[in-house]
Amino acid sequence: MMDSVASPREVRATRPQFADLHDGAPAAALPKRRRFLLMVGGLSLFGPLCIDMYLPALPRISSDLHAGPSAVQFSLTTCLVGLGLGQLLIGPLSDRLGRRPPLLAGLVLFVLASLTCSMAPNALLLAGIRFVQGLGGAAGIVIARAIVRDLHSGVAAARFFSMLMLVTGAGPVLAPQIGAGLLRVTSWRGVFIVLAVLGTLLLAMAASRLPETLPPDRRDSGGLRSTIRSMRGVATSRVFMANALACSLGFGAIFAYVAGSSFVMEDIYGLSPQVFGLLFALNACGLVAAGQVNARIVGRYGSERLLTAGLIALASGGVGLLLVVGSGHFGLAGIIPCLFVTVACNGFVGPNAMALALNDFPESAGSASALLGLLQFSLGAAVAPIVGIAGSHDALPMAVAVAALGTSAISVRLVLTRTPADKAAAADMDVVEA
Repeated sequence: MMDSVASPREVRATRPQFADLHDGAPAAALPKRRRFLLMVGGLSLFGPLCIDMYLPALPRISSDLHAGPSAVQFSLTTCLVGLGLGQLLIGPLSDRLGRRPPLLAGLVLFVLASLTCSMAPNALLLAGIRFVQGLGGAAGIVIARAIVRDLHSGVAAARFFSMLMLVTGAGPVLAPQIGAGLLRVTSWRGVFIVLAVLGTLLLAMAASRLPETLPPDRRDSGGLRSTIRSMRGVATSRVFMANALACSLGFGAIFAYVAGSSFVMEDIYGLSPQVFGLLFALNACGLVAAGQVNARIVGRYGSERLLTAGLIALASGGVGLLLVVGSGHFGLAGIIPCLFVTVACNGFVGPNAMALALNDFPESAGSASALLGLLQFSLGAAVAPIVGIAGSHDALPMAVAVAALGTSAISVRLVLTRTPADKAAAADMDVVEA
């Protein structure tokens, strides 16, 4: 818990070094930092790949499978449920077996499920297969975060999570563009075939290049009871829940935008899939840029302050979007800036909230990462059908969801206010490696 956080000097002395984390392998046996960043970032891409690449195709899937917007968006829900439950299973398993075996198994499942999605005959079966696809993709997401915690803590972890946005930000930028481009030459089924190919490439990369970052002497050998105890310790940590819920509610606001934006932009405002992809990429570029600013200034201002500032911006963007849509007077000229702010500010919310949430759990990073992922994707799963409740003719459900989740995220930070002792411990953590 936060009252047991070591001093900065102790953390520096005890933090595992990169060369120690491959079963005693010398540093030369491990990938260079930049290559390692690309590999871990590639694993973190499964969320954007699963979600964003087929967004421009949602209206076409709806037409081809003779299903309404909510029925098609339900495939987003099942994918998110799979991503959440898969993390809950794979995270603790990786604490016991190491990071590599569950990761490779999950990647194989992702590839097979993606191929099966390309052959789905109806919306219901597509939704079911997307659940399996999410289970497989969860391995990359949860283990990528656990690997970061294996190697870094405190401000260093916040910086690394921010740097990951250089890679993971490419997913939201490129995935809709790839999907829109594919729709020019193939049907939406081709999108899932490309997902299978990308999953195969990531599988080959992980199998041949990714080191094991959790040595045998640091693994949980206590069995199921020990795993349950670890999960209970994480779930009952007030500090973890304050940061994990703020992060997850912010993610939910972003996913309300993800789930509803293609219908709003294409069906209501008449944009083409290609133009929609460009706007989506612009917002993702804002997210990446904010993440890099966060990496540069987090040592000076601390994760706590930057997280609070990001949450305030998130709530402001959501409320502004609701006012614009509700008034009906500003159209895209008012909607686009509000969505940009809502998305970009997560460059401050995500990295800092993750670093603060995972900091207290170096020996159960997989379990903590799994619970964080479960909260994120469960909220996303609940949001997806809600934003399509009015069909493709009204942007208000999306705006209400974004505003409600954004304001809830900052409210969680106010309600779960830390004690003075907690704040002092957090201040210590924020100066580690500053």
